[in-house]
Amino acid sequence: VVITGVGRAGQVGEAVAAAFGAEGARLALLDVQGDEARARAETLERDGIHATAIACDLTDADATRAAAAQVRALSTTVDALVCVAGGFAMSGDLADADPAVFHRQVAINLTTVWMAMRAFLPAVREAKGAITCFTSAAALPGGRGVGMSAYVAAKAGVLSLVQTVAQEEQAHGVRVNAIAPTAIRTAANVEAMGDDFAYVEREEVARTVLWLSSDEARRITGQVVRLGA
Repeated sequence: VVITGVGRAGQVGEAVAAAFGAEGARLALLDVQGDEARARAETLERDGIHATAIACDLTDADATRAAAAQVRALSTTVDALVCVAGGFAMSGDLADADPAVFHRQVAINLTTVWMAMRAFLPAVREAKGAITCFTSAAALPGGRGVGMSAYVAAKAGVLSLVQTVAQEEQAHGVRVNAIAPTAIRTAANVEAMGDDFAYVEREEVARTVLWLSSDEARRITGQVVRLGA
């Protein structure tokens, strides 16, 4: 199982990795912060979970291909790819928004997903595996994205990408789905918004990813699962 965005403690990637590890999966943890990824891998290893950390800038095509080659050296197939890497920033009203925020949000939330899927699809095809990506409830019809147009545009791009790749890969037996949570109880969100919020728990997200990656969901592809009130 390859999971991107497993650097910082207290974030979603950490919980997803722990959930897969508890099921006996061997993990490849990718993050631009190599030291942080190694710290997460070492913690998992102490719990008896096989985890390998790989430092990778997922906005860089060559770096992402090199990471995929490292994973191929560990295993010729990838049963599940989980694209957690991303990040949030308010951009304010569009008329006054900084273009640098837009470019950054697209890079970390959309480009990273495109690059990861492109690099790992051959190994996922070998396993007839599953890919799970993260969009946002704010990017769904009826969602509220006031003040965060850059983030919402990037996450809407992820949703379209998931639907397109699901169509392309159906003939290869690869399933591609997305999760669209409201705010998740992460260390960063609690620090920014406080604890008094109707968060989606990290463990709830992890269980949903596990199910979408499992044989029980073998007929589900091109879909988005909304999590939250």
